[in-house]
Amino acid sequence: MGRGPRVVLLGKQGAGKGTQAARLAEHYGIPHVSTGELLRAAAAAGTEFGKKAEEYMNRGELVPDDVVFGLLAERVAAGDRVENGFVLDGFPRTDTQAIELDRALEGHPLDIAINLDVPTETVLDRIAGRRVCENCGATYHVSLPPKKDWTCDECGGKVVQRADDTEDAVMRRLELYEQETVPIIDYYRKLGKLEVVDGEGDGDDVFKRLVTAVDSRL
Repeated sequence: MGRGPRVVLLGKQGAGKGTQAARLAEHYGIPHVSTGELLRAAAAAGTEFGKKAEEYMNRGELVPDDVVFGLLAERVAAGDRVENGFVLDGFPRTDTQAIELDRALEGHPLDIAINLDVPTETVLDRIAGRRVCENCGATYHVSLPPKKDWTCDECGGKVVQRADDTEDAVMRRLELYEQETVPIIDYYRKLGKLEVVDGEGDGDDVFKRLVTAVDSRL
């Protein structure tokens, strides 16, 4: 069997990138590298970079490149062997990051950059209504809450709204997305590596569309 694909999954926050990236990683037998999880873990651990990251995330602002790239480099180097393939979720978020990523992957270029396309009103409802277990990270929504008083069904932990999921923080992130992340789509289109996939509808249908897009590049 050949190596797995090297995939970047782009799209607005709340487009479902994390869920679909995890499914792609399982399907192809490759690592799922989520910068959002890396940043939140560093913030929870109280590391120097983590504290800096938390301040930016709580304001709905982009975390500086040096913080993100440092954490990302450590994760990719942690036994994943980038040449064997990966799904990168949440990075790059600026054209500068995209260029730096290409440099870091020299000799092992990306196969595909997918823009998971979902309307703004849909992602706003998804994120502002999202609730997360403080203990295990299980995700819920105000329309699909846990069975008992915002207590996690999985571990019994407290289910809360993350500080960076408030409506104000979400709107700020979406504004930043338009300003700073949209140019990445043009960057990958010019390289001939962009595929746009409809992110609305049933999750299984979205996943099938993603697999079709990835397979078309292998």
